This record gives sequence, C-alpha cells and structure tokens, in this order.
Amino acid sequence: MVAPGFAQPVPPIRLALIESMSGPFANTGEAVFRNLLWAVERVNARGGVKLPGGARILQLDRYDSKGQNEEALSALRAAMDDGARIVLQGNSSATAAALIDAIDKNNERDPSRRVLFLNYSAVDPVLTNERCSFWHFRFDAHADMRVTALMQVLQEDKSLQRVYLIGQDYSFGQSVLRESRRQLAGLRPDVQIVGDELHPMGRVKDFAPYASKIMASGAQGVITGNWGNDLTLLVKAAREAGFNGSFYTFYGNALGAPAAIGDAGIGRVAAVADWLPNVQTPQSEAFYRDFRTRFPKPSDDYVHMRMQLLVEALAQAIERAGSVDTVAVARALEKADVTLAGQRGHMRAADHQFQQPLVVGVMDRQGAPGVKFDVEGSGYGFRVIRSIPASRAEMPTSCRMNRPD
Repeated sequence: MVAPGFAQPVPPIRLALIESMSGPFANTGEAVFRNLLWAVERVNARGGVKLPGGARILQLDRYDSKGQNEEALSALRAAMDDGARIVLQGNSSATAAALIDAIDKNNERDPSRRVLFLNYSAVDPVLTNERCSFWHFRFDAHADMRVTALMQVLQEDKSLQRVYLIGQDYSFGQSVLRESRRQLAGLRPDVQIVGDELHPMGRVKDFAPYASKIMASGAQGVITGNWGNDLTLLVKAAREAGFNGSFYTFYGNALGAPAAIGDAGIGRVAAVADWLPNVQTPQSEAFYRDFRTRFPKPSDDYVHMRMQLLVEALAQAIERAGSVDTVAVARALEKADVTLAGQRGHMRAADHQFQQPLVVGVMDRQGAPGVKFDVEGSGYGFRVIRSIPASRAEMPTSCRMNRPD
C-alpha cells in the first residue's frame, strides 16, 4: 500500500521479445536481444517515453520460443498474462505468421488485451502482402526487396554463367529461391540455374553433401537466404570442398560466416543489409563505435540499425498517441518517420512495411580501402559497393488491410 502523499511509481511499458534463446539458433536470438536492449537503454537514458501522466521507461522482457511455433504461441500467452501489449519477434517467418494469426484472433476476441507485433527480421513477403495485418509492423526489407538489391550486383558480373540456389525449407527460404528464379529470368536469362534445392531448417549438421553437389554442378555462384548456423555450416563446407565461386547472401556478414569462409570469401561473398559498419559517414562510425563500447566482446559484434529504428519509431508513436492504447499507438506508428546516425526510415501505412535504404557489401580484409571495421574479430569486413535509396528499394504491395473501427 502506498502511503498518503506519495505518488505511486509509474509502471514501465513492457516489451516482450519472443525469440530462440536456446537450441541451434540461440546465437541469433541473443544478437537480437543485445540490439534491442541497447535501443531500449538509449530511450530510457533520455528519460523514457513522455506521456501526459508522466514519462515511462521501456522494459524488455525475453521469452524463449526454442525455435518452435508452439513454444512461441505459449510465450505470447505468457507475455500477455505478464502485462505486455507490444511483442517483438523476427528470426523465423513461419513463427511470425503464427504470431500474426494468433494476435489477429486475440485482438478481435478480447479488445481489452489487444497486442501489437513489431517484426525486425521475418521477411517472407506475404506478411505485408496477402497476410498483412493492422497489428503487424515489419521493420526489415522483405525478401523480394533484398533479392532485388543483390541482383543489382549479380547482373553486372558478366563472367557468372551458372548459379546454384539453396535455402532453408520453410516459407522464407522458399520465397528467396522463388524470387531469385523470377528475377534471374528477367535480368540475366543467360545465367543457367544448375541447382535448386531446399534443406531442413536447423537440423543439418554436416553440409558436406550439399557442398559436393554445388561443386559437381559447376556453379560459379550460390544464392542463399540461409541464416544462423545453417549459413555458417554451408559456407564452411563449401570452402572445405574447394568451392571458389561467389556467394550472394542475405546474412553472410556476421554470426561466424566471415571467419568460416576465410580468404576464399575476399571479393566473393556479398551481403545485403539495411546498414553495414563500413558505411563511410562520421555519424555511422560513431554509432558503430558506441555499440562496440557497450558490447566489446568480438562474438557480440552484430549490430542492426533497423532494430534501433524500430525502438525509436515505437517511442515516437507512443508519444504522438499520448497513451499506450494499442489502436492509438498503431495509428501513430503508421506515420512513423525516424532518423538515427544519418539513417532514415518511414513506415508505409498501406501495408506496414518499413521503407529504408539498403546497402550491398562485399567481403574483404580489414584495412583494405573501405573496410575500416572487421566482423567479430575475424579480420574480415564488408566494403559497401552499392547503396540503394529507400525510393528505389520500395516495391508495390497487394495488401488489403482490415482496420479497426
């Protein structure tokens, strides 16, 4: 009981991170947690989120999905019971789809416990197209946008005549291969697809058989959306098999991949991202140095600009809404326009797909021109070779969103 004359403490705004914190993709979940924690700390350091009843701090709580959809849905229920009305997830499009479905049903059935879903990495295009939801906001470029960025580099490599497509066998991996086939047919019809396969996600321990197939196909390049250990083990097996072609990746710029590839990746491994540490501006460099000061261990070196912008956009939306009412915050978030360290992004209200610049980098030794910073102490970093403004990265949407009254 609070004594008369003393104000009750203002409760924090709870953010529930639902992610793999154990199992084969635990390292990806921990990387997300570090990024979001840093962003939350920055908001709280300036006094929290300003509201009419007084400023409120953000509180980031973590819930382990163990890489399973059912566990993620159980975590969602637990988070709601704990009072969270803002959920964050991203490291699986299949999990994101399950969460969207559950949140849609919950928000219709129980308006008093409506939940917002902020997605930082689940990039299956359908999530902001056919399956778009008023309650879901995506802060990463979707797979088709990322493939388009990679193709701007691939189509200029006239020596490339044979490519191998490989990905994780779930909605995201399938969408990467599908869009890669479509764009190759239009942009480089002279390029032959000599392999096109999917593998079980998170269950392959030895990628040597896949590397043997890549070698036997005569491929000069590999296109993959693989992430986490599925990427690291794939590129390591390819290197050990003697593959000296190019890798066009979504996530080849961290989580052990550069160290696993080694010198074989110099000039041959490309990665697309919303931002890379070697973006050569003073603001970008200061941003990266600040992250490394907060998390100095080489193994913790994986910073995502989009996750920082996500938290900034959320704080902006809550302040503009003047409350934590879910519908009011969602309507304000539809108009989010945020800038941090020179990187600007805005939310497209039509489908809740964040629009931001993209960059493509190629692997090189630290110290080479344009490679001031390496990755995870590996001695290898990524030189930015293509910068794509948000206006060019944007793609049309087929979303037909149902909105609350």
